[in-house]
Amino acid sequence: MKIIGRKEERKTMQAIQRDKKAHMLAIIGRRRVGKTFLIREVYKNEKVFEMTGLKDANLHDQLMNFTIQMNLYFPAEKPYTKPESWLMAFSELSVAISKSTLKKPVVFLDELPWIASKRSGFMEALAHWWNNWASQQNIIVVVCGSAASWMLQHVVNAKGGLHNRITKLITLMPFTLNETEAFLKEKNIVMSHYQIIQLYLALGGIPHYLDQVEKGKSAAQNINNLCFKKDGFLTTEFNNLYPALFDNAGSHIKIVKALASKASGLNRQRILKLTKLSDGGYFTNILNELEASGFISTFEPLEKSKKDTLFRLTDEYSLFYLSFMVGQNKLNKSDWLRVSETQPYKIWCGYAFENLCIKHIESIKEALGILGVETKVNSFLHRKDVNYPKGFQIDMLIDRKDNIINICEMKLYADEFAITKDYAQKLRTKREGLKTVTKSKKMVHITFISAYGVLENTHKMDLVENDFTTSIFFDS
Repeated sequence: MKIIGRKEERKTMQAIQRDKKAHMLAIIGRRRVGKTFLIREVYKNEKVFEMTGLKDANLHDQLMNFTIQMNLYFPAEKPYTKPESWLMAFSELSVAISKSTLKKPVVFLDELPWIASKRSGFMEALAHWWNNWASQQNIIVVVCGSAASWMLQHVVNAKGGLHNRITKLITLMPFTLNETEAFLKEKNIVMSHYQIIQLYLALGGIPHYLDQVEKGKSAAQNINNLCFKKDGFLTTEFNNLYPALFDNAGSHIKIVKALASKASGLNRQRILKLTKLSDGGYFTNILNELEASGFISTFEPLEKSKKDTLFRLTDEYSLFYLSFMVGQNKLNKSDWLRVSETQPYKIWCGYAFENLCIKHIESIKEALGILGVETKVNSFLHRKDVNYPKGFQIDMLIDRKDNIINICEMKLYADEFAITKDYAQKLRTKREGLKTVTKSKKMVHITFISAYGVLENTHKMDLVENDFTTSIFFDS
């Protein structure tokens, strides 16, 4: 299968390939996002050695794994035997690479956090090898790992021998909707934009999940087969996902579950109360790890303090799993096709669709023609008080340097969205309330993002400045 999307990443990888100096490239991204596939495809003609770490293996087994790979990539009359240490292992690798005829050989070390166990000496040996040999060769060393926070701490921002040694960093994100559509088309699967969005709300843009989608079935049928059938591909993924990325993942899972209970987000104090975790640096570190790995997103409310920052669970699969696949919400294979047509599911889709819009904010800015304008994306909550007698909540607004604030109304309906008299009044409350409470002199525009647009009526004419359909997410 050809590479879908990843244009900037490929450009970076090919540029260092043409460069005449050594490079250490770090690629991070969550499990199943396609890191290994990208590296193997871009560097398939230059790769001289590859090793993937073994999960929870001891030093002996990791070194045996290295030896097996050495014999695979550098076959010789006398097979390699297990080295005594990583220092010896890298010494053997240097000798073997020196005999390569490749113009710029690539060494690929995958799942680095699994290789570099405590007291293994691996990171020290890697730093020594890079500083004393590899950095002086015309070579690319690619280090890769799913545990983004570990990679950032121990490799990208390392304080020891690898300090400032990473020459390029790529953070590989899940597919956008545009890339998801292209990926499905490559598999000869054609779906409407609305169906792709429904699929995306459950699976996200994770290539390995999308690779399980079957041709000739609707989004609902595919979700049913993957998530609710016995032995469905995603029925047990949640239980493997977090332990594979984080040590002592129990606290991470507690936070994720707490955030799943409130789709619109929770502040720090509310998360602490629900999880019963202790406040402090450890808790902050867990939040940072979840954000660095792409599972949660932060929202700073407009003109409010840091303590009002909202955290949202924006990993689609985790949110879907905790909403429908486990606990009291657990469904079976006979329920899903029915539940997917019910009002509670449609309400849930509304919240999940907001997350989708947040992730595709660049497409919204492009549609507004403000890619070159400095912006901040915020939320806003006002409880009625003497300053403004009505309470209101804005899930997403775009605060622009060109003196406009866009209130984003995000609606996932299977038809045109009709603004009723009551809903029109809510929009007026948001617009007038925001200006009154913040005392902002900026113009406030109401912007709709929906599947099929807003129905033309007098309320739309009076209130809506921008009416975008979800096609904007598939055009860029």
